[in-house]
Amino acid sequence: MSVIIATKVSGDTSVFTKSLAERADEYRQWGERGRAAGAIHHQFAVGDGFVLVVDEWESTEAFQKFFGDPEIQAFIGSVGGDPKVAPEVTMGESVDSADKY
Repeated sequence: MSVIIATKVSGDTSVFTKSLAERADEYRQWGERGRAAGAIHHQFAVGDGFVLVVDEWESTEAFQKFFGDPEIQAFIGSVGGDPKVAPEVTMGESVDSADKY
């Protein structure tokens, strides 16, 4: 059974938004690495002073190994993530329902 993970990263959203275009190749590379590590779905949303990352992973352990990599942590900091504020991670087991789409 897969897991749904919501990660809230505090930081400078203007730096993050700008990086999406300027560093698109790096985002593609991280996407490929994520898929190879067990990511199934991935999406960003921008809020007031934070970026929300909504993912589906094969397992909690696969996500934790990927997200704990110092390289991804450095990348997050380089695209606006606040290194002084720990990301808020919420996860749960994915379930099917009649209204899922």
